[in-house]
Amino acid sequence: MNVVIVEDEYPAAEKLERYLNRHDKGIVVLATLTSITDSVNWFKENLARVDLIFMDIQLSDGLSFSIFKEVDITKPIIFTTAYDEYALKAFEVNSIAYLLKPIVFSDLSAALEKYKILKKSSVESSMRHFKELLEDISTKKVYKKRFIVKIGGHIRSILADQIVYFYAEGRNAYITTKEGRNLIIDYKLEELEDLLDPDKFFRVNRTFIVNIDSITEVLVHSNSRLKIIMELTSDKEIIVSREKVGIFKQWFAGE
Repeated sequence: MNVVIVEDEYPAAEKLERYLNRHDKGIVVLATLTSITDSVNWFKENLARVDLIFMDIQLSDGLSFSIFKEVDITKPIIFTTAYDEYALKAFEVNSIAYLLKPIVFSDLSAALEKYKILKKSSVESSMRHFKELLEDISTKKVYKKRFIVKIGGHIRSILADQIVYFYAEGRNAYITTKEGRNLIIDYKLEELEDLLDPDKFFRVNRTFIVNIDSITEVLVHSNSRLKIIMELTSDKEIIVSREKVGIFKQWFAGE
């Protein structure tokens, strides 16, 4: 295990290194850094080699938390300090333990054992999460959540959840938002069928794709068809085509 010590008091640094060697002779101290400036410069060049960092909080040129403003440190850290007032802050920056000075061997040893447990758990958890992520990516399709529209001289992003329905008129496709705005989009309804979440959107006929969350009523219409009433008052009549009535009922029921 490669370790770095950030400590501006020589006796404290020497004692820490002695305890580390006592706990495990395989631990290698790569460097002992005594200031924020030295630490920033060293970590920028050597962080990849480090497994664990021991860091005093109060250094000669300020609080060691300043180091994190200059370097993105993702390595686990065991803080060492004579004061307990910084404990909460310490755990915001990858801290796995907080040792109060004067450090005793039993506390240091316990902190190192905690690191080993966390490291093993982290590796196993990461591998499990990676496999689950790969499976999820390969089986789960990501659907479009936003649409870009032009309103006058402005470009606006509209959430799919805010769209009551899509409709075709002439050669163009439009969205009707919950605000009651009809806005042109650069898609055809056929393309939208593949882009939209099928649990939320359904193409009821050649002209309309409706959002299930915006449906307020479904009425029996002539010739065994269905008429959909949306939450937004409109002069557009939305009729489920005869060949889609059965599928629509299943979709609307969540089957």
